[in-house]
Amino acid sequence: MKTIEVDEELYRYIASHTQHIGESASDILRRMLKFTAGQSPTKAATAAAASATVKEEQPAPAEPRPQDRVRAVRELLLSDEYAEQKKAVNRFMLILSTLYRLDPQAFADATAALQGRTRVYFAGDEHTLLQHGTHTKPKHVPGTPYWVITNTNTGRKCSMVEHIMLSMQFPQELTDKVCGTI
Repeated sequence: MKTIEVDEELYRYIASHTQHIGESASDILRRMLKFTAGQSPTKAATAAAASATVKEEQPAPAEPRPQDRVRAVRELLLSDEYAEQKKAVNRFMLILSTLYRLDPQAFADATAALQGRTRVYFAGDEHTLLQHGTHTKPKHVPGTPYWVITNTNTGRKCSMVEHIMLSMQFPQELTDKVCGTI
């Protein structure tokens, strides 16, 4: 077996196509590329190129449908990347990144009014968060223009995720499941 390095964005894309728990990246790629064991590389390349050509011709939906958004969150919860996170803060950051990627405008609307009694939870820069609390431990949410405070207990992180997901009109059942994994 050979090891290859892929960037974070590509890894997330591959992981988002997981169909069942424990499915390896090799299995996912074989399925996506329609490549079977023993197949010659040129046939696989031709099949992949044909598949890519077909995908380019299809118009991309302007906005993800609600069931696609729900599926994407469920896939995140089942992904190896999510399962490998040992700290609540890392799972929290992955969830926030995914929610933003699914609908940046709805994420912006949901986070705009989200703040505590004395703290601002989300901002466009680290400095703003530091001005509203001394020990906030701001972190940049990967793949977004947002920073979030991370020096909160797990319950508060769940509360923030719940607020965002419900504002983005995710089902309560899925919201509860996500919060239960943080």
